[in-house]
Amino acid sequence: MGGPGMLGALAILAVAFALVAGVEAARAAGLFRQGRAVRGEANARVGGATASPLPRDAVERYLARLTLRLSSRPPARSASRRRARGREGRSRRFYRSHAVRAGMSETVSEQAFCEGSVRLSVLVGVAGAVVGSVFSTPLAATLGTVGAVLGWTAPKRLFTRAEAARAREAERHLSEMLETIALGLRSGLSFDQSFALYGAHFDAPFAQACASAYRSWSLGLMTREQALRGLADSYACARLERVVTDVVRSLRFGTAIASRLEDEAADARAAYRAEVEERVARAPVKMMLPTGTLILPAMLLLVLGPVLLELVNGF
Repeated sequence: MGGPGMLGALAILAVAFALVAGVEAARAAGLFRQGRAVRGEANARVGGATASPLPRDAVERYLARLTLRLSSRPPARSASRRRARGREGRSRRFYRSHAVRAGMSETVSEQAFCEGSVRLSVLVGVAGAVVGSVFSTPLAATLGTVGAVLGWTAPKRLFTRAEAARAREAERHLSEMLETIALGLRSGLSFDQSFALYGAHFDAPFAQACASAYRSWSLGLMTREQALRGLADSYACARLERVVTDVVRSLRFGTAIASRLEDEAADARAAYRAEVEERVARAPVKMMLPTGTLILPAMLLLVLGPVLLELVNGF
């Protein structure tokens, strides 16, 4: 490969390193901002605007639009459908186990998730190969392979991030939900009335999910136990599942739960604050990683690349 081609490849690698470093540094800086927002607070208040826990990025918008297009498409023939199921078995299992907890079961269909993975893999792979072919054939093969892998895993990474964000949302607002229910019980209200207070007076996405669960059993669509367990299953939060199990058991046997809920609220608040402080403490280490492994090599490539090319051409 000639000198200009090698220099162009080095420049592309340097730019790629710098872009990835910027993304990682921005994520680490976000931990600092989140830590300042929650540090010193006894509880996270819901008043005011609340950011959506789901990342509204380009992949999610693409899958949502693909879902709308596929919903109007006539069903495929049975033979082709069986072949598609054989090729996309793992993607379908991943979707069924993560879609509800990611909060995307209504906006992204199973067919769009599987077909979107294939389309993104082809699209990003071809784009990487075209960019690499400008400089050399090995670089085109490398960028094409990397692009295909990134495109194939993009929907899965989207669901994983959304699931983790919803779990953090539940952990953040679980303590205030339990305190609201405990306050209503000590005021003489029933559990149903106390549970409805939280969904009626709070605007967080978790409060809206609780209000939806309350409407499900108040309208007779399902039993109270089914609605509460469905709420716990829609979040990847072990503490919420444990609280729901305790509440269902207490309501079934008629035991007092107000003091128990207050203890759980205190534990949930302390656990959330500890988890946020731990993430904030890891932020400097995460910022050192892109700085040391991405920004520094990019600078070395830009500064020493022409010198190395002259030495190679000299020999």
